[in-house]
Amino acid sequence: MENNRQKITFKCLEVLQPIGVMYVGAMDCSDLETITYADVRRLEIGKDNREIEDYIGIQRHLDPRREKEIGKYVNLVDATFPNSIIISVSSEFVKYDKETSIMEIDFKDDIAKVLDGQHRIAGLRHYEKAASTFQLVVSIYLDMELEDQAIVFSTINKEQKSVSNSLVADLFAFAESRSPQKTGHNIARALSKKEGSPLYNKIKILGKAETLSQTITQDTFVKSLLVYITNDKQSDRDFYKRNKNDKKAKLPYVHEKELKRHFLRNLFIDDFDDIQIAQIIWNYFYAVQQKWPNAWNETKNDSILNKSTGFIALMKFFKDAYLSFDKIGKVITKDEFKTIFDNMELTEEDFNTTKYVPGGMGISNLYKDLKTQSGII
Repeated sequence: MENNRQKITFKCLEVLQPIGVMYVGAMDCSDLETITYADVRRLEIGKDNREIEDYIGIQRHLDPRREKEIGKYVNLVDATFPNSIIISVSSEFVKYDKETSIMEIDFKDDIAKVLDGQHRIAGLRHYEKAASTFQLVVSIYLDMELEDQAIVFSTINKEQKSVSNSLVADLFAFAESRSPQKTGHNIARALSKKEGSPLYNKIKILGKAETLSQTITQDTFVKSLLVYITNDKQSDRDFYKRNKNDKKAKLPYVHEKELKRHFLRNLFIDDFDDIQIAQIIWNYFYAVQQKWPNAWNETKNDSILNKSTGFIALMKFFKDAYLSFDKIGKVITKDEFKTIFDNMELTEEDFNTTKYVPGGMGISNLYKDLKTQSGII
């Protein structure tokens, strides 16, 4: 690809589809940012200051949080955008040579409307490797009518289906380098598959239950665990991937205040994640199982202890329980955890959807009751 102040020049394929001609090429992210704009959907205000019902534009407003997430992602060692950015541009700014398959686009601000990909383009503003290239696959429509632009936009966003987060978590089994995500996957698998485990056959590994006893999704398990291991799982994964051939490469230990929040982190850094962290989780939920065996083991429609509401509340309380022993980095035994629950007055009949409504409120209320009755300050 060649770029100067007047033109952006690149190879481009001409693609024929029912909607018309489309051109597909590769463009540098900085060039794409310069020539594009997002036609954001907004309510038009009339001169008489009354809101009229017509809406202008087809794009949604840019989400700063999403831009920040992508801005962080693009600087990872394995960042990629395999799907194309889709733009519409007037032919007055474009010249295409069919014989050479070369397209030239005027290098001017805001001449191409983004139909899909505005957050990716915005995220790439944060790309830090100015000396290297980050190209994007671009699908280009010329002189596209507004109706067709809207159809393309709505079709893309209507047909997109999200991938199960539990499936994403499970795919880390194939990763060669370490990461918090892989650790979470390994522990979820181990505790769910090992007979005798208090979590035996309770985790939906791929997000779908194979038996009635599987009441906790792998995604819920992994997310609840990783908050005690890392505050930046992507950066940790990036570190291990960049240094996968350096056996001496090691993340720095955390101390004091941060270790209070991520009390399992140093165990993870020491590569004890599949053994000691799993054992700590096992011992904790063993104490839960011993205290409320029926509520934990049985599956009833109105029961919450072994479902997401109960599990998330228990994992929030896990931090208080573990830290109460002042033995960070050590394995707390079953008997030690058991002393935390022995004096609690909650009965098995208390863990119902009436007392603890499924969702955030129920989680919060159960967590407060667990902490209050434990006597942990």
